[in-house]
Amino acid sequence: MSASNTTTITSIGAPNRRNTELALLLFAVAIPTYAFADAGLAKHGSVPAGLAEYGLGLGFLAGIAHLLVRKFAPYSDPLMLPIATLLNGLGLVLIWRLDQEPSITTPQLGGAMAPKQLIWSALGLALFAGVLVFLKDHRILQRYTYISMFLALLLLVSPIFFPARYGARIWITLPGIGSLQPGEFAKIIITVFFSGYLMVKRDALALASRRFMGLYLPRGRDLGPILVIWAMSMLILVFETDLGTSLLFFGLFVIMLYVATERTSWIVFGLVLSGAGAFVVGSTEPHVKVRVQDWLHPLALQNGGVTETAQSMYAFGSGGLFGSGLGQGYSRLIGGIAPKSDYILATVGEELGLAGLMAILLLYALLIERGIRTALAARDPFGKLLAIGLSGGFALQVFVVAGGVTGLIPLTGMTMPFLAQGGSSVIANWALVAILLRISDTARRPAPAPAPSPDAEATQVVRTQ
Repeated sequence: MSASNTTTITSIGAPNRRNTELALLLFAVAIPTYAFADAGLAKHGSVPAGLAEYGLGLGFLAGIAHLLVRKFAPYSDPLMLPIATLLNGLGLVLIWRLDQEPSITTPQLGGAMAPKQLIWSALGLALFAGVLVFLKDHRILQRYTYISMFLALLLLVSPIFFPARYGARIWITLPGIGSLQPGEFAKIIITVFFSGYLMVKRDALALASRRFMGLYLPRGRDLGPILVIWAMSMLILVFETDLGTSLLFFGLFVIMLYVATERTSWIVFGLVLSGAGAFVVGSTEPHVKVRVQDWLHPLALQNGGVTETAQSMYAFGSGGLFGSGLGQGYSRLIGGIAPKSDYILATVGEELGLAGLMAILLLYALLIERGIRTALAARDPFGKLLAIGLSGGFALQVFVVAGGVTGLIPLTGMTMPFLAQGGSSVIANWALVAILLRISDTARRPAPAPAPSPDAEATQVVRTQ
């Protein structure tokens, strides 16, 4: 009598972590829902009437996004979607809380913003779904390197032909849609161009002609690209008086150039050129000059009061370590639409305190870290550059906005991703997260098992007598 025991050699794939993502999404929906109830109790003494609708709606949108990720990007990073959902949900709560202040919710200032922001958030998740479903492989974008350059330039130039708002030309008005900021979409499209261009030209740009003071200086003819990008960013700053987009545009290129060539000299040239350009324009262009003066002299009297920067400092100071509580702050004193857009971090600092502000900034840092981790894990040079470009641009935007609100640098007028009021911003950033998830899925996906060989079948079965 004999018995046989058969053992088959198989490949075991890496876990896709979708259940981890689902568990984190539950917290990402529960925390903003609790914050919404807390803000309503503080402002009106009762739970907001739309609490159930808000919680169920946010949960429904997050659930749909999770199912799409599970279906079309099963091996992608499990943290990006929950973090983006949490930031978006908290942003909706903060905007609703500020809508309860009559002084900054007048018809002249656009009325209540939270319902509109909810619609924009839903549209952003729709674009997120479209990117996951139709962009099967991020390397397809490499085919459109130079087309993306022309499209990005078109988006960056288009606001020049529309009237200025709040001192800057960064909006276009479309019938039936309203105002949009094309620069928010241009930052993604220009990153595609930079990734494709630097992947091809990185060897030439890495060549150095001589060494000076410990730095490898690039050849004169290789300085052309950075000089062209610098000139374009200065033109944007001059004609559109948009300091934020100029810094983001130029800084993004310098970051990607450094990553592609590993030459510190490019960082030095970038800092020198950006500093010189910002100094000249900040000293001559009236709108930018006013913002620089407000930064240098925040307590200077203007119309019987102090600057918005000083009001922001007061908000942070009164918040202390743990804050006054949602709905119990006075950031409305900043005035205008600024508390819901440029200065929404002041509301966070006052009502959630230093602890809440650091928690928000850590969420941004974690999202950026996951993007950089995706770049490190990417298996192709285009994917590496694209992931680091998207993550770097996102990090620059967070730094520029947070630095402006806290008084570290002059205010630029950019919006805090996912948190501040702005339809273009929330839509573009959901698309950015979707592209990072697509790159992450490709990088983390296990290699397919090799086809079985007839000659190796004998080694796959072990019989014991």
